[in-house]
Amino acid sequence: MLTLSRVIKLSVNVNKVATVRNSRGGATPSVLEAVRVCVENGAPGITVHARADARHITARDVGEIAAYLRPLKGRVEYNIEGDPRPDLLDLVTDVRPDQCTLVPVKPGEITSEAGWPPETPRSEIEGVIARLKDAGVRVSVFVDPTENAVRWAAAVGADRVELYTEPFARAFERDPASGRGSFETYARAAEIAHALGMGINAGHDLNLRNLELFRTLRHLDEVSIGHALISDALFVGLAQSVRNYMAVLSVQP
Repeated sequence: MLTLSRVIKLSVNVNKVATVRNSRGGATPSVLEAVRVCVENGAPGITVHARADARHITARDVGEIAAYLRPLKGRVEYNIEGDPRPDLLDLVTDVRPDQCTLVPVKPGEITSEAGWPPETPRSEIEGVIARLKDAGVRVSVFVDPTENAVRWAAAVGADRVELYTEPFARAFERDPASGRGSFETYARAAEIAHALGMGINAGHDLNLRNLELFRTLRHLDEVSIGHALISDALFVGLAQSVRNYMAVLSVQP
């Protein structure tokens, strides 16, 4: 049951703004201006996914956003997503965001397709997580909503899990019963994560419709939303789109 006094933070992913900008080159639309609008309309978080090919967010964007958000530390959190490649880790330890979300990457993918497989050797990730924590960065790992994946995340030292919500979104699109059935899988995963001492984030294809159900997930700390929120902004404007998502999460400014 939804506890209205519990704050679920919205972290707006601004990658799609960068995608539009990069399609023509130049600086329009401005990613930094999008960040400003999100923050001024109450968003308590900003997310970027900095991929190796820089097809949307660039290293320059990462630094400029960090500089803009630095005076707002404690009010607005900065989350950098990406695979644990050397240049990303160097960038994260340089700008020191509030959170880094480690996401596996498949060659040729358009967007993230799955969480970390629980059979991933712990040695590949433990050192990365330790390095980020030493830099004062909270670490979340992107996982599927399974017990094995959540327990793997705890074993490698993650502070939080980000539950991959595309399967829930697809089930919700089919019919209410399928959506609720999928949601129960996430509820079980969240309970395990909470029992293991980790926070719970969620993201991928969440929107104003399916959030009505997903926001009831117990122990949910944060949702990262980009594609749907920016798509809605084409019709209602970015400021209004942010306010609409804040409202459905019951964390209106």
